[in-house]
Amino acid sequence: MMSSLSNILDDLTVEGELYEKLEDKSVRCFACGHRCLIREGKRGICQVRFNEGGILRVPHGYVAAIQSDPIEKKPFSHVMPGTNALTFGMLGCDYHCPYCQNWLTSQAMRDPASDVSADFVREMTPQKMVQLAQSTNASVVVSSYNEPLITSEWAVEIFKEAKANGLMCAYVSNGNNTPEVMEYIAPYLDAYKVDLKCMTEKNYHKMGGTLQHTLDGIKRAREAGLWVEVVTLVIPGFNDSNEELWDAARFLAEQSVDIPWHVTAFHKDYKMTEPDNTDAKTLIRAAEIGREAGLRYVYAGNLPGNVGEYEDTHCPACSYRLVKRRGYVVYEYNINGEGNCPKCGEKIGGLWPRNPSTVGLNGTGRIFRLQ
Repeated sequence: MMSSLSNILDDLTVEGELYEKLEDKSVRCFACGHRCLIREGKRGICQVRFNEGGILRVPHGYVAAIQSDPIEKKPFSHVMPGTNALTFGMLGCDYHCPYCQNWLTSQAMRDPASDVSADFVREMTPQKMVQLAQSTNASVVVSSYNEPLITSEWAVEIFKEAKANGLMCAYVSNGNNTPEVMEYIAPYLDAYKVDLKCMTEKNYHKMGGTLQHTLDGIKRAREAGLWVEVVTLVIPGFNDSNEELWDAARFLAEQSVDIPWHVTAFHKDYKMTEPDNTDAKTLIRAAEIGREAGLRYVYAGNLPGNVGEYEDTHCPACSYRLVKRRGYVVYEYNINGEGNCPKCGEKIGGLWPRNPSTVGLNGTGRIFRLQ
């Protein structure tokens, strides 16, 4: 089955743009922080970028997952609240996180149990993507589900079409980027969500990554002028100590106190079934640390109705409730068209609708399962 999957995916490729040619028909890939040296006939760590005769072949022309649903699900809390995001993904990843909830797509070509993902592959065009976004009332197109950095050439092709049709574009990424890939994708992106998985090199190595690469990736995304939000999945016994949460919060506050930090609840998945599921008390503790560190927008996710004010957006100056949420649903929206608090005039960081009356409230009709 692995050979069958690789045959399917290898046919859906084009020559990449994020690489350099080296001697002996080797190539150096710049799509992610691994910067793989790929010999002729070999694959990169992601398994979906490969060297064929000295040419780097990269994924193109398909999706393996696609859905139009609330942008709050990404999660983005400061990007067009109450609107839909058309979210697509391909196959493969540069990490191997043991708790990945999207492992069927992300671990393709690495874990034989994910070979069924071959059945998910659907050929696609950028024009069709835009049509799907428009038909499902999506205002943002998002690359997610697997790691978007490793399929950036295809994402940029889609995003060019989306931007030409007035849509915003975003990445949901592990942040393991490079200067080259950020220069390549930034002109077509509006927002970039990063998973800051922990604050220890030891645990990052277990997932196939490097902490410093992610910290640098967050900085690069901000320096590129993108709106950045950061998520930390809080896992009992893995990254939930006060010390580690403080390290994450302080780092983010040093970049900007306006970075929204989402601390979200873990549930047993894939290969990580030993830790307990995260409870509300732990999430609230993490959120309080974020606030104490000076972050102005801290959210607790995945436990709707159990984390009090940490689902809502409040003005950091006067505490007026600007956005009321429950889970992925927006119930009140009070930010004006200029992105300010209507009570005190404080500028609220984010990408907000120019016309507040267009914000979808109460969550009706917002999930479209695309066949």
